[in-house]
Amino acid sequence: MKNFVYSIPTKIFFGKGQIEKIGTEILKYGKKVLLVYGKGSIKSNGIYDKVIEILKENEIEYFELGGIDPNPRTESVYKGAEICKENKVDLILAMGGGSTIDCAKAISLQSKYDGDFWEDLYINGRKELIKEVTPVASILTLSATGSEMNGNSVISKKESNLKVGFSHEKIKPVFSVEDPEYTYSVNKYQTCAGAIDIMSHLFEQYFSTEKDGFLQNRLIEGILKTVIHYAPIAIENPKDYEARANIMWASSLGLNELVSYGKLSTDWATHNIEHQLSAVYDITHGIGLGILTPAWMKYVLSENNIHRFVDYGKNIWNLSGTDMEIAEKSIEKTKEFFTSLGCPSSLSEINIDDTHFEKMAENAVARGAFGSMKKLNKEDVIAIYKLAL
Repeated sequence: MKNFVYSIPTKIFFGKGQIEKIGTEILKYGKKVLLVYGKGSIKSNGIYDKVIEILKENEIEYFELGGIDPNPRTESVYKGAEICKENKVDLILAMGGGSTIDCAKAISLQSKYDGDFWEDLYINGRKELIKEVTPVASILTLSATGSEMNGNSVISKKESNLKVGFSHEKIKPVFSVEDPEYTYSVNKYQTCAGAIDIMSHLFEQYFSTEKDGFLQNRLIEGILKTVIHYAPIAIENPKDYEARANIMWASSLGLNELVSYGKLSTDWATHNIEHQLSAVYDITHGIGLGILTPAWMKYVLSENNIHRFVDYGKNIWNLSGTDMEIAEKSIEKTKEFFTSLGCPSSLSEINIDDTHFEKMAENAVARGAFGSMKKLNKEDVIAIYKLAL
């Protein structure tokens, strides 16, 4: 196990009615807040009204940036940063799912930065340029990305069809409210996409060629089993509190660094490949992952990494047989589970053909070959897209 520094500073308020705590928490940072939210669901489910009521009770001045896209755009980031600068905003409160929180994090960077967050930070990765940020907090309404408890942010630039991720300790939310009841209105399709997104995060940290990370891999398997058990229940009965609660906490634990601390390597190839897909076609991230993950698994499986597939097949799906039989069957079981939740089984099923494969693959390898299970170059990425057709 390699050395690590354990740092998960986000304060979590989990459970029914925890939104009542936000007034006191916000006042720890100041009295001016930027509210960031999506296309309006928080206004139909009552969250928005409740937040405004609490802000007024605590004499907190608020500004608003609504309409954040499911794949948040650079334009929203620049607009939000300008609001922060003009009004000397003390804290950014994201209300929604991962896309809204990701956008709020990018706004926090640009709001205290005189350069261009996109070119300097997201494209060129110059973390040393970050000196100060506006604190971010969140009220979670969709269990998927884990953005409520990590320092990751993914932003799209439509003009160049690029979708790029960035990570930094300073943009981890200072607090997050996780009320499972706020996910009751999430439809079956988005519940399916969210569950797959959580599982994909776990896969990216689970699949690696070395045989270290015993503890981390057992933690991952436990969270995977939780999602596999509760996702069908939440889809069948959206107001099952226990199902929604377990999935919500699995989302946070799945990508807050807990299960990867100390591991020698993680993969993240599938996410990189999918980012290029959703950048061009603007599809739901979890759905793209659901289609691409079995194709990636099939493509990278080799004698060098089969041990990880064998662990996965035995411990998650209770499979038996030869190593190769277990590995191949585990991939089939993964695809079967995704489709049982309602995920399309192929790219062609959602009307995506090979028109942009070459350009998407070029964007995927812009920073060089990637992946720990198998180093992928442009030709490999194209091959995986074709396997997913």
